Amino acid sequence: MPFYVSPEQQMKDKADYARKGIARGRSVVVLQYDDGILFVADNPSRALHKISEIYDRIAFAAVGKYNEFENLRLGGVRYADINGYQYDRRDVTARGLANVYAQSLGTIFTETNKPYEVELVVAEVGDDADTDQIYRLTFDGSVADEHGYVAMGGQAEAVAQSLKDGYQEGSSLADALRTAVRALEAQDSDRHLEATSLEVAVLDRNREHRLFKRLSAARIGDLLAAEDSASGTTSGDEDSGSGGTTGGTASSSGTDED
Repeated sequence: MPFYVSPEQQMKDKADYARKGIARGRSVVVLQYDDGILFVADNPSRALHKISEIYDRIAFAAVGKYNEFENLRLGGVRYADINGYQYDRRDVTARGLANVYAQSLGTIFTETNKPYEVELVVAEVGDDADTDQIYRLTFDGSVADEHGYVAMGGQAEAVAQSLKDGYQEGSSLADALRTAVRALEAQDSDRHLEATSLEVAVLDRNREHRLFKRLSAARIGDLLAAEDSASGTTSGDEDSGSGGTTGGTASSSGTDED
């Protein structure tokens, strides 16, 4: 006699299986900054990328099983190339790509025994922050239109909470990168992420034609060092000013009395 499992239980088991697989991966953060969209992944590998270009103004970020999201990435590139060639490059949009991914993931989740253990972000940079598009897709094909920031994989709740506390609209690239790194480090208070442990890319609206750019470890280090240096300078100025006030109290008082 065949063993019966209700559809509800089957879907629940699949969802739990996919969530556990995604949570085992390292996190990815996507957030807007003043000149575009920033992608930051906790990923020391120089060969296996979690962040990639899809088309002129569109990029892709993923967490989960590499072979599964790489298949989706390649499918997205083919979709964009074919539609851009047959119609017009402007007809290739993040919204259209997100719909294609949603259909594929939904079909895989409902019709196969094993769902994809992946979570994706498809982002398109606009002429200004209000026209940027960020879509988050989960393993079952659900789509969410996000604004500001997104955290996926690992301890996503802890990362998202840190982003919520630290994110500011219109931040510079250095400030946004530092916010993203702090959020990734929030999963483990003892861990400090170096530039070589990060995969970072941007969709920069100020570039021409292809707006995707991957940042080198040296560039990442410079941005993080600039942020630390600025903090140190501010602290030093405050200390210096405080010392001057303390040392010149009698003189200042005398001046006021005069």
